[in-house]
Amino acid sequence: MPDIIVKNASFVATMDDESRELRDVDIRISEGVIAEIGDNLPVENCEVIQAQGLLVTPGLVNTHHHLYQTLTRAVPGGQDSLLFGWLKTLYPIWEQFTPEDMYTAAQIGLAELALSGCSLVADHMYLFPNGSRLDDSIAAASDMGIRFQPTRGSMSIGVSKGGLPPDSIVEQEEHILNDSIRVIDQFHDASEGSMCRVSLAPRSPFSVSQDLMRESAVLARDKKVMLHTHLAENQEDIAYSLEKFGCRPGQYAEDLGWTGDDVWFAHAVQLNGQEIDLFAKTRTGVAHCPCSNCRLGSGIAPIREMRDAGVPVGLGVDGSASNDSGNIMSEARQAMLLQRVAKGADAMSAREALYIATRGGAEVLGRDDCGQIAVGKRADIAMWDTRSLEMAGSWDPFAILLAGPQKVHNLLIEGRPIVKEGILTTIDLPLVIERQNTRVGALLG
Repeated sequence: MPDIIVKNASFVATMDDESRELRDVDIRISEGVIAEIGDNLPVENCEVIQAQGLLVTPGLVNTHHHLYQTLTRAVPGGQDSLLFGWLKTLYPIWEQFTPEDMYTAAQIGLAELALSGCSLVADHMYLFPNGSRLDDSIAAASDMGIRFQPTRGSMSIGVSKGGLPPDSIVEQEEHILNDSIRVIDQFHDASEGSMCRVSLAPRSPFSVSQDLMRESAVLARDKKVMLHTHLAENQEDIAYSLEKFGCRPGQYAEDLGWTGDDVWFAHAVQLNGQEIDLFAKTRTGVAHCPCSNCRLGSGIAPIREMRDAGVPVGLGVDGSASNDSGNIMSEARQAMLLQRVAKGADAMSAREALYIATRGGAEVLGRDDCGQIAVGKRADIAMWDTRSLEMAGSWDPFAILLAGPQKVHNLLIEGRPIVKEGILTTIDLPLVIERQNTRVGALLG
């Protein structure tokens, strides 16, 4: 594979250690890695991508999703429900899903992310009806060329034992642990530049037993993989923890061994100051999902306080049934705006929000090889057209979250073109959309 030269990039937001903002430079990519950044780099025997008029950023990072949910967007019974009621509406639909549904839904969700500039995706798959396996979404990501961090989720407490999910879609805990071992051994690649790293992710404290939470943590650390779950998403979540466990979610997590730089939690909307300090001290990460939090009325996560305390924070679009979109660029803008609503117009800049969406997310997922335009880092590169309608009149191309496109112009992952001039290159997207809509029609009956 020849080297690639990204030529004459008008603007480069590096997100490197010096937070450099470069103008009119070239970037050389060799074997999936950024090899050189400079002026007038030689192009002999190289593939050239012209980047004049483009803003170059690291590929964006999505730290929390439920890809299978793209098959259940805007379901009428759940449109205006809070979290627990929304789950009860959707579980009976999800239990009908097949492995093909899981694969197609993952393709749709990953395509939407890629077209919004996302190069690294963490997905939380926690139900496996009708023979579905984590393998289905892993295959979809591999076929599309997306860098993937799939999590082997789980639910073991059904409605008959006081949980929320139907008994038909919960699993025996012995099977959960055995399949977790299988998935890690088969798919996890810990090497630098890995395209697939597996994590373990019990659905939530109200969906599995304390034993499974503990045993998942022990297994993850034995296998040297990360841990993920939902935590402190809304006030119902806090009330459940106090009633069932006699403590707040942060204390519950700490008691079970669920803190550390190998753990990240989705949402964390209702963390208090003590819990924020705990996460900062232990370097426990947070996947901030602002659109989902708005959609479900969960509240505004204290991201300003988390960042100031030193909590690692990334962004997540969350499942498409609770968003009901999967545009990571839109998510970054929403994160910025919500912190301003809560704390004032100077609470979060466009540049800080873009950092959270790129390097911040990579740090949460333990990927220090990604999230930066810097020599030696993986060539996951998003390019945005500054000549677009959305940027017409902008005085500051680096403030793209204030004025800029939400669809990427070019996207490289590991140096490979995934989106070219706004078109996804690796799958037949119209065919996948048709397949998805046909299945929705069948589910509607």
